[in-house]
Amino acid sequence: MTKIIFMGTPEFAVPILDGLVQNDYEIVGVVTQPDRAVGRKQKISYSPVKKYAVQHNLPLYQPEKLAHSAELAELIALQADLIITAAFGQFLPTKLLQSAQIAPLNVHGSLLPRNRGGAPVQRAIMNGDLKTGITIMYMAAKMDAGDIIIQQAIDIKPTDTAGSLFEKLSIIGRDLLLASLPQVIAGTNKRVTQDESLVTITPNISPEEEQIDISQPAIVINRQVRGLNPDPGAYLFLNEVRTKVFQTSVGEQTTDLLPGQVVVKTKKQLAIAAGKQTVIYLEQIQPAGKAVMPITAFLNGKGKDIQVGEQIIK
Repeated sequence: MTKIIFMGTPEFAVPILDGLVQNDYEIVGVVTQPDRAVGRKQKISYSPVKKYAVQHNLPLYQPEKLAHSAELAELIALQADLIITAAFGQFLPTKLLQSAQIAPLNVHGSLLPRNRGGAPVQRAIMNGDLKTGITIMYMAAKMDAGDIIIQQAIDIKPTDTAGSLFEKLSIIGRDLLLASLPQVIAGTNKRVTQDESLVTITPNISPEEEQIDISQPAIVINRQVRGLNPDPGAYLFLNEVRTKVFQTSVGEQTTDLLPGQVVVKTKKQLAIAAGKQTVIYLEQIQPAGKAVMPITAFLNGKGKDIQVGEQIIK
């Protein structure tokens, strides 16, 4: 039986791990990020991969940092045939990569060499890409630079969020990995070297990138909102209240009002002037301290006195 160390953290990785388990691969170790305190109450939260590992009694490792850790030595000693990562969130030391008896592999959420890095799905939406996909690849010391084993493309729909795209890509990633593993294990698969001239980098989302700049065109704001939905969520200050925005749409009309001023206000709609005379409709928001709500709920409550022409976002 092929022995596998699986390394992953978010929900994206869970179907991939489950696919390995359901197909009788021996999971000798699951590595995920340490538990984190989240929210105002600082409640300890397990990663989705940890939840799965605990439910299925899989050996679990949670090093704060792999390099020079006690866990690193333990993982190397397992002498796994394959190390498989899927959105793990840490660099793997060379010693660990070299310990894989067959190969270290990565399930990456882009069509490499485009969108290397930690936020390929989010930035594909934010950058206006029309397509993305999954790459099954060999891992190398350089980030996302290993040889490609197989890829599959998918269209990015105008309504896709990072959340919906991650769900689609995780299933594709599971199926592509399972289809390619027999050839990888047998050593009969193809490998394609990446064209370094086509590389683009997608670094992790910085806190500064979460804030909406209302002077940007509506289409740029819409992509930002979709790319950061559900986590961490884009935000703006609506009447000086920090407000997360989870759903918007781009208006067909233009306006001479200044960015941040109200273009349309009804019982069901709130449209704001954005950059280059464009209009953005707010559709789902979360004011600080409140639950996520449709814009109709906001307009029936705190937003009922908003007037057309009013500057509500700066």
